[in-house]
Amino acid sequence: MNTPPPSPPGAERTDGSAVQIGALVPLTRPGWVEAGQHLLAGLELAVREVNDGGGIAGRPLELVVRDTAADPQKAAAAVDELARLGVAAVAGEYHSVVARAAAARADALGLPFLCSSAVLDALTEQPTEWVARLAPAQSHGWQIYADFLLGAGHSRIAVAAQPSVYWASGTRILREHLAPRGGTVIELDMRALTPTAVCDELVDHRATALLLLVGHPEPAVSIVKAVRRDERLANVMTGAPAGQPEFAEWARLLGDDSAALPFLRYLPERLSPIGARVEAALRERLAEAPSFVAFEGYDTVAVLADVLRSHGVDRARIAEAWPRVAVEGTRGRIQFSRTPGISVWQWTWAPVQVVDRDPADPERFRIRHAG
Repeated sequence: MNTPPPSPPGAERTDGSAVQIGALVPLTRPGWVEAGQHLLAGLELAVREVNDGGGIAGRPLELVVRDTAADPQKAAAAVDELARLGVAAVAGEYHSVVARAAAARADALGLPFLCSSAVLDALTEQPTEWVARLAPAQSHGWQIYADFLLGAGHSRIAVAAQPSVYWASGTRILREHLAPRGGTVIELDMRALTPTAVCDELVDHRATALLLLVGHPEPAVSIVKAVRRDERLANVMTGAPAGQPEFAEWARLLGDDSAALPFLRYLPERLSPIGARVEAALRERLAEAPSFVAFEGYDTVAVLADVLRSHGVDRARIAEAWPRVAVEGTRGRIQFSRTPGISVWQWTWAPVQVVDRDPADPERFRIRHAG
């Protein structure tokens, strides 16, 4: 581990003042606002429960929330600010490219960062002791999605992709996993294609599945509408591995067209008693069914609270505690390890499902495949 900088004044207070955790969440556009709201709801619920249970050695736990707005530079600046404010650790973030910027800055500053939801394998350029992650790495989840595609009879798969490290990584994972198994990935560059032109490309390439590796709500919504209205593509399956259909906004924008678009979700088939209790509390807080992202937020604080109680608020001691974590979360027992190809401490693995909205009832989710 790199030698950390001295803890800032107040980092080891014993006067009953709050123990602060920085929280990075996308709460404004172009960030995925609904995901940010669910992530924050989970974080806040867990903090409330920690404080109802006596806090951290009698001190209240407090979130210091910063909106990243899906902007890597804004996230890095927020990490700098939170470090100066004396937070014990940083938590959260949903967007992989943004989390990567935050992780790099946290590593440079010697500030523990528990990443809640971002999946990009290379979250940091070099191995680091300062960063841990709850979400499955992209290579793990997207390989499970590729297995689902093959099992459903799809071997000619088109991806409608926008420029992004995250989308490019996803395309590479799919191609490398599918090619030895007889699958072909056809990349459609959304910088050059309209939704209608995407339909023509699907016909020309004889694709049987289209994956949306694009922004939400646009151009994802327009692409779905175009494909669903093209009679030539009646048998083409459209999917969204990154999870766009998870959120209620998707159903509001697309109505019946929101159904039958399989995506990745990080939940078990049945929630544990802890998960069921948290699900009910999150549903009340959000006034809608919680997404897996809300559970990730809750589990993030559950882990950090356990570490803070057992190892104190010194930043170096928190980071040194990652390999000793053993916490019953909402989705299973959370422990971190060093995983080949992953540069951070990783929970190996959160449960992975491929699910979609049921065409007979788009408010209901169907499990199509489990990893």
